[in-house]
Amino acid sequence: EYEKLTTQSEEAKLMMNEDDKELAELGKEEYSRLEIEINNLINEMQLLLLPKDPNDDKNIIVEIRGAVGGDEANLFAGDLFRMYIKYAEQQNWKIQMVDENATGIGGYSFVAFMIKGTGAYSKLKFESGAHRVQRVPKTEASGRIHTSTATVLVMPEADEIELDIKNSDLQVDTFRSQGAGGQSVNKTESAVRITHLPTGLAVACQTEKSQLQNKEIAMRLLRAKIYAQLLEEQEAKLGSERKLKVGTGERSEKIRTYNFPQNRLTDHRISLTLQKLDRILDGDLNEVIDALIHFDQQQKLLGNK
Repeated sequence: EYEKLTTQSEEAKLMMNEDDKELAELGKEEYSRLEIEINNLINEMQLLLLPKDPNDDKNIIVEIRGAVGGDEANLFAGDLFRMYIKYAEQQNWKIQMVDENATGIGGYSFVAFMIKGTGAYSKLKFESGAHRVQRVPKTEASGRIHTSTATVLVMPEADEIELDIKNSDLQVDTFRSQGAGGQSVNKTESAVRITHLPTGLAVACQTEKSQLQNKEIAMRLLRAKIYAQLLEEQEAKLGSERKLKVGTGERSEKIRTYNFPQNRLTDHRISLTLQKLDRILDGDLNEVIDALIHFDQQQKLLGNK
């Protein structure tokens, strides 16, 4: 393809030198068109040569927390949770709940879930960070716009082969699972909390009725957390390479604003503004995700050069 285009380009260049003005003009137009095609093809080939993220095809574990803004932040965390669930369903991915602390009327102070599907991490890895919402809360009588935030953390699932976690490094506690409002939904101690003593990382799972199933899910979450910490340490060592990424992926980094009165979403990392917030919250994330992936690839190309 490249050789064919360069041959055609050379022929068009010769046409530009023709005495016939019409032929020369045609040659000029054809040469300009072919140069664009050649540059696009070179760009595509360079992208194919970029090293692939080894985690791109992995399942992911997502954690969302209501942050600044009290009840309104928790309601927004619920909106983000439903947005990702709808997007995952559109991709025919499977969803498994890990842990949640529902606050009523669709809000969550904390929710963790797993998305299983090829390419889940490649599509959603740029969602980590602080998401800000601007809207009039339903409880606000004066109609003032409030600003609240929720944080998102996306982690690739780690295989047992990748991480050797010793049983002696784990503290496993069981407790009764709690329903909304604190009422007990299970009279047996089926909920599981696991603490990794060397790092102090702790996870819990109470979504299943079986203690064994909850322990298995909690272990998957713990492995993902330890793996994410290792990846962060590796990237910190690389220093400048980290700066070339689409943000740092840290929870505290403000990545996006959801403006409800103007139906507008803004991604601050790539200066992307879309006037279709309602559709995005309904799971239509493709335009945002594609723009982030494209930006990341271009930044990596610049880094390689």
